[in-house]
Amino acid sequence: MSEQAAGAANVGPRAWARGYIRRGPGPLPRTQTATYRLADLVNRGLIGPAEGRGLLMKAGLRDFAWQVMWGEDYDNPDSELEARIGGPQGYVIFIHGWTGNHRIWEELPAWIVARNRRLVALIPDHNGFGGSAFVDPSPGLDYCSPPAAMQVLEAWVKILRIRRQPGETAFRVVNFVGHSMGGAMLFYLNPVFWSFGEETRYALAPALLLYDTEKKSFYTSLGLGIGLVNRVKALTPIERALKPAMIETLCGGASDFVKLQHIEQYDRAPRGTTAATLTAMGLLDNAEIARKWDLFRVMLGHKDPLVGLLPMMDLLTDLEFPPGNLRVVPGTHYMFSVGQDMAFQHAQNRDLVVQDILDLHDRAYSLQKTGRTVG
Repeated sequence: MSEQAAGAANVGPRAWARGYIRRGPGPLPRTQTATYRLADLVNRGLIGPAEGRGLLMKAGLRDFAWQVMWGEDYDNPDSELEARIGGPQGYVIFIHGWTGNHRIWEELPAWIVARNRRLVALIPDHNGFGGSAFVDPSPGLDYCSPPAAMQVLEAWVKILRIRRQPGETAFRVVNFVGHSMGGAMLFYLNPVFWSFGEETRYALAPALLLYDTEKKSFYTSLGLGIGLVNRVKALTPIERALKPAMIETLCGGASDFVKLQHIEQYDRAPRGTTAATLTAMGLLDNAEIARKWDLFRVMLGHKDPLVGLLPMMDLLTDLEFPPGNLRVVPGTHYMFSVGQDMAFQHAQNRDLVVQDILDLHDRAYSLQKTGRTVG
């Protein structure tokens, strides 16, 4: 029997945790991180090829990459990783927006796992950005829309076996936190496939533009313009001149680190991918949204130039979203990243986000244990 076959024969439901590409200390004391790639895990027999390669083929992706973060007083030996990463009380999945990657969350995942060591953070690159590039550098819009991206994310959660598996007695919660396009994705999670209290969702500045004609036109025009630059190289100087203003619009009020991540990601990502993603966001008209709001929270910034406050409030009103589940805070599109422009407000927003995530998890976990409706 080959070494790979022998390894596959001893694979547990979350044996992938041992198959990191690299690992090291996290951004806060007593936190640790590890980085993974789906194709590598499949090649090493730690995830089944039918599931792993099937996900990549269906999503049109070359690979899918993510970071894992957890809190611990010591460096866990590799032999403990499957139990440590695979056996917590819950997971918090952080989902970035367009031209972002897992780094835009800065230290937020570390604060979560430092505050509650029963949680493990998973921070993926997705939708063609970071380490999760599309095979086709100019993918079809059907691959790039928020509903399609959410389906990919749910499939990834399934193959990682981080939900409570048959025969397991411990309760487990999967907490989704999305920003911008990542926040819009959360509205398209299908609650039919999730058990009572098994998931929570927190959408930060969700770019769900169903009621915002002005912003839909902006995203569509921006995507078509970038696509045109991709085809007509003579327009590249114009794009270079416009890029600083575009990044400042997206990241105003955020830290210099976040701005740098968006600049670098924009430069690295194929123009066709960025163009298709923005166009898909602008053209989105899928209003088939399940009204399951008991463990769903939304935070909006009052000075967000990319998510109109009044159109979003109109949409949430028509969706019968509970007012008690909504926060409107002083801030911009990156209301949780502390830059020089709005440091006082954004620092407090960041603390609210951390506490909201922890509270949502506790409510969901209690709901599973008691079977009572959340009040």
